Amino acid sequence: MLGGVAARLGCAVAVCGALLAGCTSGGDGPRAPVAGTTPPGAVSASPSPTAAVDIDPAKLPTTAAQAAALVRDVLAQPSAFGPDTVRRSPYESDPRRWAVLGDDCVWEQRALPKDVLASLTRHYEIPASGGRGPLSLSAVVTVHRTAEQADWENAEVLEEMMRCPSQLLRSGEVLTDLTDVPNALGDSGNGYADDTLAETGAYTGDRLGGPHPYVWEQTRIGPVTVAVSAQGAKGWSKTDLFDRLRDPHTRMRAGLRRAIGRDTPAGTGSPSASESTVTKGSRR
Repeated sequence: MLGGVAARLGCAVAVCGALLAGCTSGGDGPRAPVAGTTPPGAVSASPSPTAAVDIDPAKLPTTAAQAAALVRDVLAQPSAFGPDTVRRSPYESDPRRWAVLGDDCVWEQRALPKDVLASLTRHYEIPASGGRGPLSLSAVVTVHRTAEQADWENAEVLEEMMRCPSQLLRSGEVLTDLTDVPNALGDSGNGYADDTLAETGAYTGDRLGGPHPYVWEQTRIGPVTVAVSAQGAKGWSKTDLFDRLRDPHTRMRAGLRRAIGRDTPAGTGSPSASESTVTKGSRR
């Protein structure tokens, strides 16, 4: 069984210390799941993913085409975020590339690493109305070749938060004051995923000003991660952002479990459409 993301936080600290804060990592979308290869020099401290005994191996994708089909099947449609949600342009990311956080804490686009079979980000928006500014939303699904490689994705999120508490998304858009809360299977009401992560911070942009609330949540089930995020604007509270992310995140998790034959662990129950990582106590 997995020792938990909290244990890997110590691993990330050790890795960064050994490399004199020179750790690197990658991800998909600002701010979407981050992933890549195992950090150099960290082989002996590598995470041990949950034994996915309740996943049907025959239903796990083994090719890029199968993984791409799973990603599109699981990814949320705009309506999942509410009837007032529309597609942003571009709606979908380039499936051949994803965003990587460089040593300078600036996000840049790079080719998918070999350990990733498929990854795709969709972008949404709730248009400005009623005194509120436009709310930017995103959802991401990433399929790794193994659960261990997906596990490193969560570990690298923690490393990135410590290495770059302020991150430049693109010119004129900055995330600051980032904090992450991890929960392994069985922790803080997490009975439905191998790992969960919740990240909060502040978003400031040339167009929308700020700082405004920023929220990102990720779930790992076996070799697959799903994530949702929201970049706030005038009139939106952090609670509002969590509320908008709750249903699409829950639906994506449920869709993924159905697709790969994953049963909810016995005795823990399954999150309903009104539940989320946040309501289960992972939020500070």
